[in-house]
Amino acid sequence: MKYFSLILYYGFAIYLPKSNRPYAFKITKPIRYHICKNILEYCGKNVNIERLVYFGDGQGISIGDNSGLGVNCKIQRNVKIGNDVMMGEDVMIITNTHNFENCDIPMRTQGLNYISVTIEDDVWIGSRVIILPGIKIGKGSIIGAGAVVTKDVPEYSIVGGVPAKLIRSRK
Repeated sequence: MKYFSLILYYGFAIYLPKSNRPYAFKITKPIRYHICKNILEYCGKNVNIERLVYFGDGQGISIGDNSGLGVNCKIQRNVKIGNDVMMGEDVMIITNTHNFENCDIPMRTQGLNYISVTIEDDVWIGSRVIILPGIKIGKGSIIGAGAVVTKDVPEYSIVGGVPAKLIRSRK
């Protein structure tokens, strides 16, 4: 069922219009949702996956209830997204890194290493944010548009910039 769903998603559903467009007839969101439930490791209730979202084969990806992935997001494997997470357009969540320990072997032949990313509940991620491998974004945080997240983000923090730095706490 997973492979059939992957064919349906990448061959058809990924190109459907944005879910809030009048000509989408309120069917694009449920179509993508039901297909992605068969692909992702876990897909909660009322998840919105917008058009052109790429998540490979869905391995190790879980998305909590009432969360959404913005248009053209790219998510690699081993990502846990909590409940009520809002994600803008063009967000990239990177979990793979090239191995480079052995200087006698070209890096491209040393293989990949996947380091998981965790996004806790009630997080707002602005457009064009890049989240690097191994990052944990704490509950209730806001990541400003265009930020590059290189370090863990504490709960209820607002961060932004390149690299992302604490702007202020929400509490």
